[in-house]
Amino acid sequence: MVTRVATVAFQGIEAVPVDVQVQITPGFPKFILVGLPDKAVNESGERVRAALVASGLGLPPKRITVNLAPADLPKEGSHYDLPIALGVMAAIGAIPQDALDGYLALGELGLDGRLAHVGGILPAAIAAQARDLGLICAEPSGAEAAWAGDGLDIVAAESLLAIANHLTGHQLAARPVPSKYLPQGGLPDLADVRGQQVARRALEVAAAGGHNMLMVGPPGAGKSMLAARLPSILPPLEPRELLDISMIQSIAGELAGGAISDRRPFRAPHHSASMAALVGGGLRVRPGEVSLAHNGVLFLDELPEFAPSVLDSLRQPLESGETVIARANARVSYPSRVQLIAAMNPCKCGMAGTPGHTCRRGKACADDYQSRVSGPFLDRIDIRIDVPAVTAADMIAPSAVAESSAAVAERVARARAYQRQRFAEHGAPDVFTNAAASATLIEKVVNPDKESQALLLQAAERFNLSARAYHRVLKVARTLADLAGAERVARPHIAEALSYRLNFGTT
Repeated sequence: MVTRVATVAFQGIEAVPVDVQVQITPGFPKFILVGLPDKAVNESGERVRAALVASGLGLPPKRITVNLAPADLPKEGSHYDLPIALGVMAAIGAIPQDALDGYLALGELGLDGRLAHVGGILPAAIAAQARDLGLICAEPSGAEAAWAGDGLDIVAAESLLAIANHLTGHQLAARPVPSKYLPQGGLPDLADVRGQQVARRALEVAAAGGHNMLMVGPPGAGKSMLAARLPSILPPLEPRELLDISMIQSIAGELAGGAISDRRPFRAPHHSASMAALVGGGLRVRPGEVSLAHNGVLFLDELPEFAPSVLDSLRQPLESGETVIARANARVSYPSRVQLIAAMNPCKCGMAGTPGHTCRRGKACADDYQSRVSGPFLDRIDIRIDVPAVTAADMIAPSAVAESSAAVAERVARARAYQRQRFAEHGAPDVFTNAAASATLIEKVVNPDKESQALLLQAAERFNLSARAYHRVLKVARTLADLAGAERVARPHIAEALSYRLNFGTT
């Protein structure tokens, strides 16, 4: 007789069904695990054996075969411990088989029979609900699974014995409740920024349209300070955006205690980050920083200090909003729709162009430093601004002059509402910002007047704008018009969009 327990394998944020089949037959006592298991799955046999003994059960002196079907799908991770153990318990008659038929199980076992949290609980819970199944998991995973919906039957227990008691009706486990992460303190406010009116304006435009932005300026000019305040002017997450973010965080094991936050992600990796850390990869193809920043902000400080190959690996995610990681035996994709904010010094010494400072290497210092960032990567950045050093007059100016994040956020929310309504009317309800619109769609919604078209054509011919650069200028111009409440893109909007594009290079 073969007993079966449902579980899942993870391919990106997708939970693929896996059938755990357990058969006990006469023969030399042995625990055999088949179905393309990795090292962690292969070790499940010893963990299951020890956990069953700690729970008061012993394995019969027979041949135990466990098959993870489909057999051609690679199985990775320790979450197969629980379904294998439950399958063995059903095979030896410790729990009834029909009690497992309506559940999907995943969790890691300790040698004492206790259950530990594993990554991917939220995608697994959503997959279980889609298949009209309940979910069996560890107690620490229950709060995360509860976000899948009130209709999902969840059994979250602290040990294998507690699960057996629940399934046999001896001791029922309470249904967990979802928890929400409430960060301590508010977000940094734009009112803290002195001076930098051009940078503040550019940051507002970037927030309103979801545009990528590059800030170039000397150390201490406030580039990192401005970037840290971008989340304070971004609109709240939509339910679908929150779900996507939480699923990625669940796969990465970053949902502490199953608590979900409604704040947009803000990821700031160090410039020594590897390609796998930034775009994802590794033995189990984990999501990288660009995916963990999905629907949020990816801040790259000291941009030229990143390895050129690492930066260029971001080109495809920035363009398509998706990271595709291909391996010999797997192809995994993670959503990566991020808003890139980058900062860099103008040269190696950091002070090129600053009044009163003369670089000994002259212009070559700035040229060499800036050339570390490739042209194709810069072509994907919509807004490029110079951030000059803050003067003493800016520092002693009354703080009341600085506008707060709340006031800016109102204008940003209004502009984004215009965009969402416009794209919905054009048959693209899944597009929320101008930056995310396709080239064909943005041409439809911009429709500049003749004066604007003439200015855009003149700039394109003079500065040899690429097709990508042309469409990105249109996107920024549309955002500027939305901030102004204008129905149609006019010449001033095109001129300001071009000024942001041509501030650093002419690609």
